[in-house]
Amino acid sequence: MSQPLRLGIAGLGTVGIGVVKIIRRQAALLEARTGRRIELVAVSARDASKDRGISLKDYAWETDPVALAKRDDIDVFVELMGGHEGAAKEATEAALATGKDVVTANKALLAIHGQALAEQAEAAGRIIRFEAAVAGGIPVIKSLTEGLAGNEITRVMGVMNGTCNYILTQMEATGQGYNALFEECGRLGYLEADPNLDVGGIDAGHKLTLLSSIAFGTKPAFDKVRLEGIQRISLEDIHHAADMGFRIKLLGVAQRSARGLEQRMSPCLVPANSPLGQLEGGTNMVVIEGDAVEQVVLRGPGAGEGPTASAVMGDVCDLARGLKIPTFGQPANTLEDVVPAQTGLPAPYYLRMSLLDKPGALAKVAAVLGEAGISIDRMRQYGHEDATAPVLIVTHKTTRDALDQALTAMAETAVVDGEPVALRIETV
Repeated sequence: MSQPLRLGIAGLGTVGIGVVKIIRRQAALLEARTGRRIELVAVSARDASKDRGISLKDYAWETDPVALAKRDDIDVFVELMGGHEGAAKEATEAALATGKDVVTANKALLAIHGQALAEQAEAAGRIIRFEAAVAGGIPVIKSLTEGLAGNEITRVMGVMNGTCNYILTQMEATGQGYNALFEECGRLGYLEADPNLDVGGIDAGHKLTLLSSIAFGTKPAFDKVRLEGIQRISLEDIHHAADMGFRIKLLGVAQRSARGLEQRMSPCLVPANSPLGQLEGGTNMVVIEGDAVEQVVLRGPGAGEGPTASAVMGDVCDLARGLKIPTFGQPANTLEDVVPAQTGLPAPYYLRMSLLDKPGALAKVAAVLGEAGISIDRMRQYGHEDATAPVLIVTHKTTRDALDQALTAMAETAVVDGEPVALRIETV
């Protein structure tokens, strides 16, 4: 009979307790599918007396996650604490150093320290699995490393933060503004302790970093991702986009061209009738394009106890079966340094601005765009009652660098009130 696979779980929040429940509820099914019994041996969290809605008396308790990681009676260290420094990093390193495989849901840890951890794991003959770190219950890591391994990936893109998608879709559905829905998300517990991780695009940027590394064979480099949050999106933008047949999404895109690797997480307009455009609420979606498969669309719950615990257990089952895949799909020492695209691929852009009610204001804006080599596809000026006039412009294809140059020049014309909103219109 095969030896059982023995687990130690650090972090007993929503996801950790979800994993405990699956191990108990599906013990027979897990053994039938992997050929080994999966046992939970020990756990770790700050407060042993906290009521977590489930008895943990059958498991050894470690207050220190590093001590848990070093225990001789566990084979797999399951890290569900979060955070890219401190206990999570130290315990993960300790687990690898003492011969344990690691399963984690920690996207920040791997986006920032992934290369060093992958090298440590592979030098020790150990495995790091992290399906739960990206898009919750969607098996996107497994799809990239296994199912699509025969493809040269050309583009990865997706909606990877449910909170942002909830805010944007509810703005359209209810007519409430960003601030009201941000406060609602806080009351519902949808926001991270630092809300900017969600609405500033940081959380989703960590996820894009990991997908990009696997897709393009590069070292994870979160500092090379261009980030822009959703804080400046207004109801006006939502309505204007809808009038043109688009919806606004916080969209992560990674693609490589002769210009280099482009990695960006920013609000974009996508066709309303596309899979991404039809995505509602807190659901996540990842679109993968490859030379052989063409396009694959993966959709599902991006967070929550059940979906995320499901992803953790998928990784545990692979380890029980003896599946050994390098952390980012190929040996860490073969991953290339990221060469950021000096100029992104051209695309049309949506611009919303307020012009002072002065003669020739619109002509000055058009001239600035023309001097930057940007042509206007359509323009609309809305009625106004105060000293400014709302103006909407959609450009023909241009680069973000050219657009930024034009926006800088606009600020010097003395006819633009405030900072314009500029959103890329993405082809899906």
